[in-house]
Parts: sequence; C-alpha cells; structure tokens
Amino acid sequence: MRQTITISIPKSIKQKLDKLTKQEQVNRSDIVREALREYLAKQEFRRLRKILVPEAEKRGIYTDEDVFNQVS
Repeated sequence: MRQTITISIPKSIKQKLDKLTKQEQVNRSDIVREALREYLAKQEFRRLRKILVPEAEKRGIYTDEDVFNQVS
C-alpha cells in the first residue's frame, strides 16, 4: 500500500527534477522513489560494513583476495 509524503526542496533541485522527468519520460514520484531506494540501500550497506569490517579484520581478512582465499 502506498502512502503520500510531502517534502520541500530548493527551487533549483525541482527545476532539475522537472527537466529530468521530461527527458526520461517518467514522473517525479518514480524518480524520487528510486533515489530514496538507492539512498536507503547505501545506508544499509554502510551500516553493515561498519559492523562487519572489524569482524573480518579480527580474522585477518583485509582484501578481496583474502575473502577469495577464505571461500575457495
């Protein structure tokens, strides 16, 4: 179920958003929804990374190669 929220943005951002909606032929809500999804995913990644990097370092895992060696 969708819910509506109201946000305020600077005029310059709204102008860029409106220009993008015309170029991409999508509505504002679609663009804002996708931007928010990406932001939330990045924040979740950063949260998990903050927890997991110290754990990996305790186990001597510092690089992608270290990870590869552990899983292969």
